[in-house]
Amino acid sequence: MNPQGERWTTDQVRALAPDEASRRASGKLAAPGPWSETGADGGVVWGRCKGSGKKPYQTVVDLTGPAFTCSCPSRKFPCKHALALLLLWAGDGGEVPAGEPSAWADEWLAGRRKRAGRAPGGSPGADAASRAPADPEAARRRAERRMRRIGAGATELEQRLADLVRSGLTSAGSGGGSWDETAARMVDAQAPGLASRVRELASVVGSGTDWPARLLEECALLHLLGQGFLGIDRLPGPLAATVRARVGLTTDTADLLTGPDAAAVRDRWLVLAQQDSDDGALLTRKIYLRGERSGRMALHLSYGGSPARPLDLALPPGLVLDADLAYYPGARPLRAALGERHAPPAPGPVPPGGGIDAALAAYGDALRDDPWLDSWPVVLSEVTPIPGRDGRGWQLADADGESALPLDPRGLGRTSLWQLVALSGGEPVTVFGECGPRGFLPLTAWDPTPVSL
Repeated sequence: MNPQGERWTTDQVRALAPDEASRRASGKLAAPGPWSETGADGGVVWGRCKGSGKKPYQTVVDLTGPAFTCSCPSRKFPCKHALALLLLWAGDGGEVPAGEPSAWADEWLAGRRKRAGRAPGGSPGADAASRAPADPEAARRRAERRMRRIGAGATELEQRLADLVRSGLTSAGSGGGSWDETAARMVDAQAPGLASRVRELASVVGSGTDWPARLLEECALLHLLGQGFLGIDRLPGPLAATVRARVGLTTDTADLLTGPDAAAVRDRWLVLAQQDSDDGALLTRKIYLRGERSGRMALHLSYGGSPARPLDLALPPGLVLDADLAYYPGARPLRAALGERHAPPAPGPVPPGGGIDAALAAYGDALRDDPWLDSWPVVLSEVTPIPGRDGRGWQLADADGESALPLDPRGLGRTSLWQLVALSGGEPVTVFGECGPRGFLPLTAWDPTPVSL
């Protein structure tokens, strides 16, 4: 390995871009002209980029996160300057030499380690390991009060669902105010998961000719969740944990990583996809990983959307991360917290996958354990995108032509569809995505390097 660490490919860098505009802008800046004081040392890259002001922007990238900082005013994470700096470094043209970090770069790195409660080597510090409630008895009483409030909210919601079924589903379209009011009542009951599902019910009403049938399905799932919480003491431990998570009771990440019941899984985790979504108030980043040895899927979630709360972690598809992951409890664990990282991210191989039948079986098994799942992550190998019958929609077909899976039209825009078709060129490819009730949503394809869709 060279003294600057194993370099990423330009495709992996571009996969970090939050949008197409940032991707284009970073490409224009990825030249020696605007840059000065550039350098790299192990897992850190830094440099100054000339902007419109008098002072150049100071940009630093910690590749072990990766994490970014830049003195520019952009709200995008990473900004175009961080992307351009990485493109310059990935090009390996000598514009980013090895050296010691500048004082301003080293200051940010030291602050980042301190905030994370970690030593320079990346191990959890004593502060993280010793976290405990100041008053365990008071914490227990607060937890009991919240359980009672959620129980009251679930009971009220059950009554409202029963009233809806009695009066007829078509009455649900007589105004959205009642849905908003019901969701607000669930927020008051400290059950954000129930509130979110109520809002989803409102979005189903009038959304197509079959909306009553889909509304009935969603009401049934909401009823099942409410009954599950009201009878949570009688559920098996893993299923009870799933119900708690679905109504909005979260597990503290620090306890997950360092608590008495902590059980981290160390593996070489291949990054399968990074997906950002923005609801206008909050930016959510989903990073899917797959253990090289364990074969387990994992989902890392982070939230941000402001300079005070940036999305710190970014991992482009195709990297492999030697790290500990701690899974959140549940009947079908998927979401995980990132613990100790034992080495900087490095380019990884194409993930192994299976066929259409194996993907459907994996989704069915996951749905059996967690009936409120929207989808399940799967890797498909040797599949080819083909038009559906009568030209309606697209499908992914197995190499033998025996099985096909429709592509989910809701999350697949025209650009990404044709990107997948062009990448395939009529030949089989490896694709990662989410398998759900309306089909398969592709997120990344390999040819042979990863391409985000």
